[in-house]
Amino acid sequence: MDTEASPFILRDVSPIDPYKFTDPHRTAKGEKRASIALEKLETLWFNTGTLCNLACKSCYIESSPKNDALVYITLDEMRAYLDEIARESLPTREIAFTGGEPFMNPDMIAIIRLCLDRGFKVLVLSNAMRPMRRFEQQLLDMPHRERLTIRVSLDHYTKTVHEAERGVSWDKAIDGLQWLASNGFNIAVAGRHLEHETDNDARVGFGALFGDLGLTIDANDPAQLVLFPEMDETADVPEITAGCWDILSVDPHAMMCSSSRMVVKRKGEETPRVVACTLLPYQDGFDLGETLAEASCDVSLNHPHCARFCVLGGASCTA
Repeated sequence: MDTEASPFILRDVSPIDPYKFTDPHRTAKGEKRASIALEKLETLWFNTGTLCNLACKSCYIESSPKNDALVYITLDEMRAYLDEIARESLPTREIAFTGGEPFMNPDMIAIIRLCLDRGFKVLVLSNAMRPMRRFEQQLLDMPHRERLTIRVSLDHYTKTVHEAERGVSWDKAIDGLQWLASNGFNIAVAGRHLEHETDNDARVGFGALFGDLGLTIDANDPAQLVLFPEMDETADVPEITAGCWDILSVDPHAMMCSSSRMVVKRKGEETPRVVACTLLPYQDGFDLGETLAEASCDVSLNHPHCARFCVLGGASCTA
């Protein structure tokens, strides 16, 4: 991962204190670390595999055409979790997919169809490029696609910055986004902003882009334009203590891990595992078990992403 070349790298930061985020129960100062209870499993994520047609400069999960650290989840493996949801009468309303590029998974169309047939809302995070476009007719013919949303990754509202991060991909991504819009799919966009830009700067820039493209995406709606903060786990960030919620005026119930989990299949492992969230597929401390029942435990906010992305950044992969 060539973060030095990424336009989104955090430059005006100090390196993280090596004593931070080492104890799941106590901070480096000895204070009780914050944790989050799973209130109800509303969204179940699946990482479809880390293989991707792109190799972005600062991909948090290091997806690329060669990285298969997370292997393709299969239709049968995914079905087992839907069966558990039904068997345990869990309140799950949405099934979401990230990667890698989900449409590189050979079971992806069948997976989407099964989720829609079972009555779930479905969210797919995609770069809308060739892997998705191979399935144009299957997507057009998809039953119940009024419950399907495809969130397209555009790292910035300018071609120059987007391609500095993702390589030559802008024109194909824009073409894919417009194809989805012109065929009546529910669409959203996921982007970022540069270190010197504010959230509002980015929304204004994306709003102008959507207007130029004739897209009816409301850049001020956080569900239609999801803006992610940078995730540099080597940069210093405060730890979140049990007493921080009132100080920060943040609702712990708004954290992703209070309402979602993610299923991953690591290379070399026999079965999929359930992890705390989409951002932490590899860390042992966030591996919660093989089943959704095992994964219903509390999650300790013992990683820089917990602080920077979720608590202080106010971000969520599920808008």
